[in-house]
Amino acid sequence: MRTALYLRVSTVHQKSDLQADGLHRYAAHAGLEIVAEYLDVAVSGGQESRPQLRALMRSARNHEFACVLVWKFDRFARSVAHLLRALEEFQHLGVRFISVQDQVDTESPMGKAMFTIIGTMAELESALISERVKAGMAAAKARGKRLGRPRHLRILSRVSKS
Repeated sequence: MRTALYLRVSTVHQKSDLQADGLHRYAAHAGLEIVAEYLDVAVSGGQESRPQLRALMRSARNHEFACVLVWKFDRFARSVAHLLRALEEFQHLGVRFISVQDQVDTESPMGKAMFTIIGTMAELESALISERVKAGMAAAKARGKRLGRPRHLRILSRVSKS
């Protein structure tokens, strides 16, 4: 089955090797033919408009593959709404969606149900992280810590009068 891989890393310092190696192993074991790889770097999973994700969706609409393989659902999207829209579009296009780590294959009814449950948990995790960051920033501000980017220091050289 012609398969596309989708990978996402949150920062430029994060490597995609774990995801890539795992996806290639899974594809080889399952007899899937990898025809394309899409990697978004330093883009939040909460952001639906990612360059490589847009390219993947465009290729899916052009029927360039029959399966999308991801390492985990949260690498693909953080919001349940986004996950479900993508799943609906993939179903409409006849594209199978597999998450290796979550052990879910949307080809089965149980896989479809698990997809929704895992998507809900990914959205909850993202909301909790955001809540903790906001609470931490508020606590730091209350302690008098200056938040935001550091101010640029202007170095003025004194001109000596000789």
